[in-house]
Amino acid sequence: MLRLIPIPIIWFLGCSALLAQGNAPGGRGLDAHWPSAAKNGFGTSTTLASRVWFTLNNGVMTEVFYPTIDVPNVQMLQLIVVSADGKRVETEAADTVHRVEVIDHAALLFRQTNTAKNGAYTITKTYITDTQRSSILVNVSFRWNEASLFSGAIYVYYDPSLNNSGMHDSAWVEGNWLVAADGDKASALTSSVGFEEMTNGYLGINDGLTQLNRDRRLTPSVNASDGNVVQVGRIPLAPLFPDHPSARFTLVLSFGRNAGEAKSNGETSLMKDFETARAEYVRGWHAYAKTLPRVGTKHQAQLNIAAMVLRGLEDKTYRGAMIASPSNPWGGGPNANEPKISGYHAVWSRDLYQVATAFLALGDRATANRALDYLFKVQQKADGSFPQNSWVDGRAIGGGLQMDQIGLPLVLAYQLQRNDRQTWLKHIKPAADFIVRKGPATEQERWEEKRGYSPATIAAEIAGLVCAARIADINHDQAASESYLKHADEWVRQLEGWTATSNGPLSKSSYFLRITEDSDPNDGDRIEINSGGGVYDEREIVDAGFLELVRLGIKRADDPTIVRTLKLIDQLIKVETPGGSGWYRYNHDAYGERADGGNYDGRTGTGRLWALLTGERGEYELALGNSMAAKTRLDAMLSFANDGMMIPEQVWDRKESPRNELRFGEGTGSATPLAWSMAQFIRLAVNIQRRSNIETPRVVADRYGNHPVREHGLTN
Repeated sequence: MLRLIPIPIIWFLGCSALLAQGNAPGGRGLDAHWPSAAKNGFGTSTTLASRVWFTLNNGVMTEVFYPTIDVPNVQMLQLIVVSADGKRVETEAADTVHRVEVIDHAALLFRQTNTAKNGAYTITKTYITDTQRSSILVNVSFRWNEASLFSGAIYVYYDPSLNNSGMHDSAWVEGNWLVAADGDKASALTSSVGFEEMTNGYLGINDGLTQLNRDRRLTPSVNASDGNVVQVGRIPLAPLFPDHPSARFTLVLSFGRNAGEAKSNGETSLMKDFETARAEYVRGWHAYAKTLPRVGTKHQAQLNIAAMVLRGLEDKTYRGAMIASPSNPWGGGPNANEPKISGYHAVWSRDLYQVATAFLALGDRATANRALDYLFKVQQKADGSFPQNSWVDGRAIGGGLQMDQIGLPLVLAYQLQRNDRQTWLKHIKPAADFIVRKGPATEQERWEEKRGYSPATIAAEIAGLVCAARIADINHDQAASESYLKHADEWVRQLEGWTATSNGPLSKSSYFLRITEDSDPNDGDRIEINSGGGVYDEREIVDAGFLELVRLGIKRADDPTIVRTLKLIDQLIKVETPGGSGWYRYNHDAYGERADGGNYDGRTGTGRLWALLTGERGEYELALGNSMAAKTRLDAMLSFANDGMMIPEQVWDRKESPRNELRFGEGTGSATPLAWSMAQFIRLAVNIQRRSNIETPRVVADRYGNHPVREHGLTN
């Protein structure tokens, strides 16, 4: 049992002193900032009863989400180590060398090992969630490597940001618990050996770490109200482990709608032996992993982790809602003081389509159907369209109209054979009618930046209309079917006239553009690249979005314009990394770390390589009949994953690096794990095994005669 070991009487005397201290002075604290999005660990239970998710990065625990997957409540949980002589005050994040291990490739089970840069100590931490309630258990092993530190001190440092807000928390002490709350979100923290002394303070002013750095001791405070609070508690090691070079204890961080519920959850979790709780946690993931397809030894572990991460990104209250990433890329903005920032912990119908098709590839139709139910029953608007993105409860966030996000759910409905009359009348027909009214131009393309005629967007619209026409036929709505096919066929005929230039400066032959605003790709209109990327002739800007025309069955892989444009793509936006080829979104992109390695700040940056584009290229090569080339793309995606097997949004694109953590061919401070990247890996891995892109809608390929090229007598 994780029983609370009796604390020496000095602790109770300390409590009297705490009560006398009252509220911490000094104001509300410094600005809050979300940590790096480069997570190398993510976990949750498979059960619905445990509505808590954790993330790991930089040797510590970062955002924790509760009670839904879009509400972060934690900035950081880490240990502070003070040397026996009091001269060294060190934190895990700043003063140790970090390593993370995936302990079990059939479970979201991670171990962090942090070794002091000076070699003085080693900290090992294993993370799980209680399967029956919203608690996180962290099993800690601390070993001193220097005899002079055996009587040193260890503190727990906890920076809550409850309710997606860093500046409105209140914190206090209840018995042996550090408790914090903001509105209807509360947390409670303790250890299996209790705390010897505790303090609540304001970040950067009088928080426990600031006190230790300044005074080498804590000045206890019971309360800290309505600010950016930090809670610190000392682990009572000296009385419990005299003259021993190592110590073990378990931290319990629990959540609830109020302090009482949070504390009650924690107390119940604390009664479990950690190994028992771990066995329950692992058992659920093992059962799920057994359902996953086999793809070969080299890629199996990564497929398992990718599948479990996608499953973990589904909300447990709003079923079918799967967020894009449990992170805020580059910290999410100037500060995290207010609850307005959604980061990537929101739902995009485009990303959800990508994830749902990955579940289809895995054979998990139930989860894919939940995703479609969410799209239709929670996100879809009365006019048939979908929001740019939303919180998991369906509240819209962005106001942009992205037509591919209306077409792709229709493709998914066809793939899932959702042909019933209610779905047709309430969801499919309104969306298809909206595409007919508003398409083919879009207010924003798939990169959420520009309006106009985009090959990728038009591909989704055409495929969506053809799929909707098939469902209309099943429901005996001949007029709707004929209308959708008429528009789809006309858009196929007009496609290159709208989106492929024949007089551009990059080639003497026609090639697809990233986007053209007015349907004339030859007029040389100027296009402004977002985030200060510059202004260019639109005929100079290309991306690989036209490959959606192949994946969705509208054009053959060996179509001459497709092949010509690919050559330009490889000349202009391809980079060979140590692990394989990567591609930028488009030339002159500015969405990524600045040239000096600093975080993208919403105004300036430099575009980096996108991991998912390597997977998209692999699917194209599979359609072309070149499975060996497709496998090299899968290998490259494998190399882009970090040591926690999380595949990022973006990859550092050059040998030179202004920061140690930015390494050629490895993830940046962008969203990691990105659900779309993980889904793309799964789809490509399974498609290679099956020798075809199984998400290509057959009804579209049949209509336009664009079936895959044959390879060695086999249809790929």
